[in-house]
Amino acid sequence: MRVFVKAKPRSKEGRIEKIDDTHFVVFVKELPVQGKANAAIGKALAEYFGIPVSSVKLTSGFSSKEKTFSLDPSP
Repeated sequence: MRVFVKAKPRSKEGRIEKIDDTHFVVFVKELPVQGKANAAIGKALAEYFGIPVSSVKLTSGFSSKEKTFSLDPSP
């Protein structure tokens, strides 16, 4: 399953806003430095969908606010 994310790093609180079934806005506290915000977004998505963090992969948008993640619910 592909999920499209608009990243909001440096937020005061971490949360996820669902726009539709595949589009989300993810707010994380981490700074966008050395992939820390990307890792936090991946962890937040894993918790939201109830899957292991290892099942969440960033497929595009490493240095962009518009990101695409691939979710594999089977471990």
